[in-house]
Amino acid sequence: MLALSAAATHAEQAQPRFTPDGTVQVPAFDLPPSELASEEARAMQRQRGVRPAAPPRQQEPDIAARRAQLDAMMAPQVQAMRTRYPVDIAEDVIAGVPVRIFTPKGAKADPARVLINLHGGAFTMCWDSCSVLESAPIAALGGYKVVSVNYRMAPEQAHPAGVEDAASVYAALLKHYRPQRIGVFGCSAGGALTAQLAAWLPAHHLPQAGAIGIFGAGAVRMESGDSAWIAAAIDGSFPAPARPGEAAIDMTRGYFKAADMGDAIISPALHPDVLAHFPPTLLITGTRAMDMSPAVYTNSQLLKAGRRSTLIVGEAMGHCYSYMADLPEARDAHAASIAFFREHLK
Repeated sequence: MLALSAAATHAEQAQPRFTPDGTVQVPAFDLPPSELASEEARAMQRQRGVRPAAPPRQQEPDIAARRAQLDAMMAPQVQAMRTRYPVDIAEDVIAGVPVRIFTPKGAKADPARVLINLHGGAFTMCWDSCSVLESAPIAALGGYKVVSVNYRMAPEQAHPAGVEDAASVYAALLKHYRPQRIGVFGCSAGGALTAQLAAWLPAHHLPQAGAIGIFGAGAVRMESGDSAWIAAAIDGSFPAPARPGEAAIDMTRGYFKAADMGDAIISPALHPDVLAHFPPTLLITGTRAMDMSPAVYTNSQLLKAGRRSTLIVGEAMGHCYSYMADLPEARDAHAASIAFFREHLK
């Protein structure tokens, strides 16, 4: 009887409570590694208990120092990606914008198709590392030429600098490729920027791209929806959104400081008339990623607009899990991306 009573008390304590305004007071609980995740993913989760990362906190004020810190931290991931996916890399400038061109190592790239990569990094950093992590597997596996764009970022620049640079490179590539054979993709800030470019092109009388990949993001403000709150509690890589009276941490360092975040270019998923002109879209997110809600919402809105949209949600995966070369889930995401572009870049 005592055990039964204790079980009943535990069940009572474990119930969420709902306040009159609809807020859910979530009880603390232990979330074990998912049995549906790969053994490699579960091992990575166990490592977080051995070497826990520092919790999200106030940003390093010196952007040059922060960029250097990030590249140093990501160097092992970059090396692992280059080892698994050998590529040739060339620095260039297209339409006045610095770019990095990836091609399969020692082989000719597809002469009729090209992909544009818009790298992640909160619109502030990660050009050196993220361009490799995102572009190398696509170039090596798909046999594509991938043009990664070093678009202008904050704090030096602000929106719409990034999408303007992406559009300039795209317009220059139109001189050599049919628009139906140009694909665009990116992760995190680069995924959001990919969505912005898909909205920007028709609005500026440029032909739409053949297909796009929005990874680790959606076509709406990053902290929108449930997942930003849930991921802050179960993943911890990003802080939760600011509560009333709290000062928000602006990871973009003012990139959108003068912008309306509901604008049709910044958040096209809020504008059905804009989504109606989107090309086939692949969205990739994870069940523990803060970007899951924006991705899921974007997929739903694209389908409502009558557009082709494919959504992949990696079980137990966090933000931009495709950066981890040794994860089977990441390799699945790379393969799915190649198959998607191969299908749609006709």
